[in-house]
Amino acid sequence: MRTDQALQPAIRVQGIEKSFKDLHVLRGVDFDVRPGSIFALLGSNGAGKTTLIRILSTLLKPDSGTASVNGFDVVTRAGDVRAAISLTGQFTAVDDVLTGRENLALVARLRHLPNPGEVAGSLLARFGLAEAANRRAATYSGGMRRRLDIAMSLAGDPPVVFLDEPTTGLDPQGRLEVWRTIRQLAGQGTTVLLTTQYLDEAEQLADRIAILHRGTIIQNGTLAELKRLLPAATVEYVEKQPSLEDVFLALVEDPPGDRQDHPTASAPGKDR
Repeated sequence: MRTDQALQPAIRVQGIEKSFKDLHVLRGVDFDVRPGSIFALLGSNGAGKTTLIRILSTLLKPDSGTASVNGFDVVTRAGDVRAAISLTGQFTAVDDVLTGRENLALVARLRHLPNPGEVAGSLLARFGLAEAANRRAATYSGGMRRRLDIAMSLAGDPPVVFLDEPTTGLDPQGRLEVWRTIRQLAGQGTTVLLTTQYLDEAEQLADRIAILHRGTIIQNGTLAELKRLLPAATVEYVEKQPSLEDVFLALVEDPPGDRQDHPTASAPGKDR
């Protein structure tokens, strides 16, 4: 990678807006993600997280604003963006009938990678699935299935990975397994954009956290910077630092009289 490329944001979002008829989902979103970092997009259901991910992965076009991934505009250079990314959604793309090895080899073949068997073996080892390689994916635990899903999305080593609520529905052990996988990705230089509604997930993983609320980024910073937005509480002479949950709720909750003026609308069954 050239020096000028290394200094550029891996993801840049400027003034992105998106509406679905009368529903304004994104109202001017701005942020940068530096290469090799974990960036958490935190927001409630309906905040617009999935819509933004779909725009960045070229599945939707914005109404206005610009966005680039790995230096490529998501509208005018969509093919280059797709070649540089992987996307893992809220539901796994794993084929239960196939073994772990067969799932990975199939993806490698679909991406026209040389030596699909070697690619599958390398990913199985990388994600701690080698012992289960020849078992049908239907027998995997939730955490194993999610790790396999992420491994499938990483065939070809894309530099940028989008993880849209990757631990939804997992038990605590499964969540920890996925967290370890995400840390490993960033440790190997992969840029990770993670959407989540779990405050502890953002707190544990992210280098920077952006809070998306009603279609705009209302705060963006490191965990320490966000915690400084609220004063420390003193309880019986013991100083209590605000948690990320305290910061999030203080930023997004409305005064009782204002709640009816700002409905948080979303399409049924989807995180807009």
